This record gives sequence, C-alpha cells and structure tokens, in this order.
Amino acid sequence: MTRRTGRRPGNPDTREAILDAARTAFAERGFDSASIRAIAGTAGVDPALVHHYFGNKDQLFLTAMNIPVDPAKLVPTVLAGDPDGAGERLVRTFLGVWDSPAGTAAQALLRSAVSNEWTARLLREFVTTQILRRVLEQLDVDPAQLPLRGSLVATQMIGLAMMRYVVRLEPVASAAPETLVAAIGPTIQRYLTGPLPAEVGSGPQPA
Repeated sequence: MTRRTGRRPGNPDTREAILDAARTAFAERGFDSASIRAIAGTAGVDPALVHHYFGNKDQLFLTAMNIPVDPAKLVPTVLAGDPDGAGERLVRTFLGVWDSPAGTAAQALLRSAVSNEWTARLLREFVTTQILRRVLEQLDVDPAQLPLRGSLVATQMIGLAMMRYVVRLEPVASAAPETLVAAIGPTIQRYLTGPLPAEVGSGPQPA
C-alpha cells in the first residue's frame, strides 16, 4: 500500500468548532486582537491543532470568512510598478476578482454584510487588515494617516462593488473594466498617496 502524504482532513466537527470560535473572535475583537491560543481555548482544542488544520492566522481568517481568493497573492500585483499607478492597478485587480468565478462568493458576502452586523464586522476586518493595510504599508505615506486613507479607499471600492454587482446601476454595471479603471483609479490614487485636507488628515485640532 502507498502511504498518503499531505495534511489529513481531520474531524469535521473539530474543524467547524474552530471556525465558529474564530468567527466570533474576529468579529468581537478584530483580526489583530484575536489570537490562535484564545480561539483554540474557545473551541476546546490545543493551539497546535488550529495550526495543523489552517496553517497561520491569516489562513484561518480567510477560511472562516469563506474568502475565495488569497489577498497575499494579489497585493504584489497592485504594488508592482510605479507607486503613482497603484490606484489604477488596485481597481483593475479588484474588478478582475469580482468578474471571475470567485466573484459569486464575494457578492454573497457583500449582500450578507448589508443586513448582518456580524458579517459586516468580518468584512470590515478583511478589507482593512488583509488588503488595504498591506497596500498602504508599502507606500510612502504618513503612518498616522493609514487608517483614514484605508477607510477612504474602502468607500470607493465597496461602493463600486455594490453598484456594479448588487444594485447593478447602469452604465456602471455593464461598463468595460478599463473604463472604470480610468474613471476611478485616479480617485483611489489620491486617497492612497495624495494630500489630505489638514482638518481631516491630522485629527482634532487644538483650540
């Protein structure tokens, strides 16, 4: 008999218990504050078992959310080339995912987030920690402005997804991807690296 190699599938009940604990932890405490050890404790398993089934915390998060793509494999495409073109590359990559078969799962997640606060929290953590933070940290911008810049980018990207794939507002819904890249990319670029209004970008001003 030939011995099988690779990771064993494991007990489905154990895996689901870990995923349930992970979803709760990520939604309640956020990605950064949720720990593998705490998730394992809630699920009643050893932390080593979480690593055995899911690898690292990033992979556990993606599996818990049923994300069809790995942002770690897409972000390098956004960052490749002139930083001044990052906005257009981000929009192009974003549309490439949503227009692919993986877009069906993404649409389901977005629809759920609109009506379910739990899913909305998870979606917020995914967008900010897995995509926007990874992009912004590689650009030459003030670290103190990263949360604001990320939030501004998210308003455009999530708004685009909602209008194109859920509401299906024309002519955005049927526009060629490159038309949207040309129209929205410069706005995304301004949010990524452009100057921000002083009263917005620097926080509360002293009296």
